[in-house]
Formats: sequence, structure tokens, C-alpha cells
Amino acid sequence: MKGAVQYHKKNASNGACVAVLTMDCAPVNALSSGVRTGLEERMKEALSDDSVKAIVITGAHGAFCAGADISEFATGMQGPPLPVVITQVEASTKPVVAAIDGVVLGGGCEVALGCHFRVASKRSSAG
Repeated sequence: MKGAVQYHKKNASNGACVAVLTMDCAPVNALSSGVRTGLEERMKEALSDDSVKAIVITGAHGAFCAGADISEFATGMQGPPLPVVITQVEASTKPVVAAIDGVVLGGGCEVALGCHFRVASKRSSAG
């Protein structure tokens, strides 16, 4: 399965914990089956962890997400459909923040809009 979502926790000095989910599908973090599956699984992991108070979704390689993985168009889609993943993000009982840096396009915009809050760097561009 191409692509993945890295999961790690950041602890603040007051003990609060944030789960950081990083989409990783070089070069622009396309929403491959691995990324969609990873988002679904890592969201479940963060939601079930009582120490996690909030969730941040971001991207590796200087991009948030450039949308669909067009290589899957010819072979057929595997893993969860994007609307199912976005519904899971929207329904989260913990706040979810999209930390946007670089490009956010197509389905990547949908992921960002599914988050409860969005923050973006000056170099970000959406479309």
C-alpha cells in the first residue's frame, strides 16, 4: 500500500497531549489508499487515547496534500473512500486542526475543511 500516516504525540509542560498525524506520500502527499487508511486508523488511535486532548493533521515533504492519487484511477481504489475519512474527522469528539504548509489541493482541501480548525503558513496555497 502506497503512502502512510505517521503518528506521534507531543506533550506540553502542563501535561496536555496532542496527537500529530502526518500524511506521508512523497512527493506531495496524495490521498493514496495508504494515506486514507492511515488517517482512518490514526484518528481511531488518537480518539481512544485518553491522554490526547486534540489532534493535528499535517503533511510531510513541504506540502499538506495535493489531492487524489491519480495512479489509483487505473487500478481501482482500495481502502476507505475519502468521504468516510472526512466524516470521521468531522465527527471527532476532540478538536482537530489542519496545519497547512505548502499546497493543499482538491481532496486535500476537503480534508482540511473537514477539520474543526485550519492554520496555514504564508507560503501555503489552496485550490
